[in-house]
Amino acid sequence: MWKKITSVHNQHVKDWKKLQTRKQRTKTNTYLLDGWHLVNEAIQSDISILTLIGTQEQFELHPDILTHRFDTYEVTSEIMTDITDSVTPQGIAAVVSKPEDDLQIPAELTGAWLLLDQIQDPGNIGTMIRTADAAGFTGVVAGRKTVDIYSPKVVRAMQGSQFHIQLHQGNLIAWIEQFKQNELPVYGSELNEAAKNFRKIAPSDNFALVMGNEGHGMSQELLDRTTQNLYIPMAGQAESLNVAISAGILMFQLKQK
Repeated sequence: MWKKITSVHNQHVKDWKKLQTRKQRTKTNTYLLDGWHLVNEAIQSDISILTLIGTQEQFELHPDILTHRFDTYEVTSEIMTDITDSVTPQGIAAVVSKPEDDLQIPAELTGAWLLLDQIQDPGNIGTMIRTADAAGFTGVVAGRKTVDIYSPKVVRAMQGSQFHIQLHQGNLIAWIEQFKQNELPVYGSELNEAAKNFRKIAPSDNFALVMGNEGHGMSQELLDRTTQNLYIPMAGQAESLNVAISAGILMFQLKQK
């Protein structure tokens, strides 16, 4: 289906704009991709694209995208600015299906996994997911108190990595127990010299790594349930590292090459 929309008051436009909110993403089980890189990543990954939205200029510059069978809407630049949170939208967007929150944790768990405990900064979340993808991780699990991993800023920071690895949202205590039932070590991270030096852990293919809140670290409830808690020694005078930097160091150290 092809339709042209010129008014920001159109109901479709209002619905697309609402996808900037977690409530609407949860209600519709969809989220918005903004920009050519993310749209192309979705197409190449065979993700279900429900709606393609673009300006006349972009469709004329990239006519090949119109060979795909998507519900397509030609819109104005004003509408593109209205429905996205980008300062300078590229003139192309897509509505795609969002995986539902996990009701049941897989009984069999293998591979390297990153668990996010109460992470609040969207840029940190997106960077960690992208780094997990680069490090060869199987998946990422966001705890209930972590910012929505399908919010616009997180999606932009992930740069399409959500199409390459598994993403889940759920109760981290339950996930940790399942990893332990599968005899996978669960490593916590804390700014505590009493914890184990991360360099003393042998790299492997199967484990879970938990990263905690930017200001407060992991919750004590989770720290008490891990197999081993790890510490990154610092030779300089900085008090701490950004959580995404810490996660990158630990992921590349712990994952078997």
